[in-house]
Amino acid sequence: MTALLEVEDLRVAYGKIEAVKGISFKVDAGEVVTLIGTNGAGKTTTLRTLSGLLKPTHGKITFDGKPLNGTPAHKIVALGLAHSPEGRHIFPRLTIEENLQLGAFLRKDKAGIDKDIQRAYDLFPILGERRKQAAGTLSGGEQQMLAMGRALMSQPKLLMLDEPSMGLSPIMMQKIMATIAELKSQGTTILLVEQNAQAALSLADQGHVMEVGRIVLSGTGEDLLHDESVRKAYLGED
Repeated sequence: MTALLEVEDLRVAYGKIEAVKGISFKVDAGEVVTLIGTNGAGKTTTLRTLSGLLKPTHGKITFDGKPLNGTPAHKIVALGLAHSPEGRHIFPRLTIEENLQLGAFLRKDKAGIDKDIQRAYDLFPILGERRKQAAGTLSGGEQQMLAMGRALMSQPKLLMLDEPSMGLSPIMMQKIMATIAELKSQGTTILLVEQNAQAALSLADQGHVMEVGRIVLSGTGEDLLHDESVRKAYLGED
């Protein structure tokens, strides 16, 4: 089976500092694949490069059979790759519904857009209850729901989520992870960067451990959850 996303020997630098040092991995359709690692491992840089916000210095990115190298970010979205970034980046003065509509800015099918807005409200009922409210008045967890809902509005073939549980309460984190599990059950392909390694690996079909710009360990989510080095380094176990 041809991978939906294939990354080969990817290198990314900020000036003379190489942040990603030749990583390779793939994501098959319908899979949840997670990248875990400490801050500074290169996870967010990887996602920003895949979505066209950064340019690689070396390597090849193939998405849905098409090379992405040199493709501008808005065209990458149009191809079906959506990015819900770290820090959420919602539009605080716009309403929840206006934020969701902006996620569909490349689409012209009004009936389909309305249907997908309703899908976002079905996934996140609190957003539907407050649809006319300014997004900046939402809690951090609710803003994360909105960022995910907005990314889904482009009808992505692959949804990239960067640290969706960062800064959230345990209860809100559980809600976000339950939603990712629900999206997975609906067949959404997801590339997940997540600080909570336990939650991420529990959801993931495949996982990759990154350290200082390199992938140092790969396996199924289940295998990595039970790997002794992963348990010590990322799950807080002796």
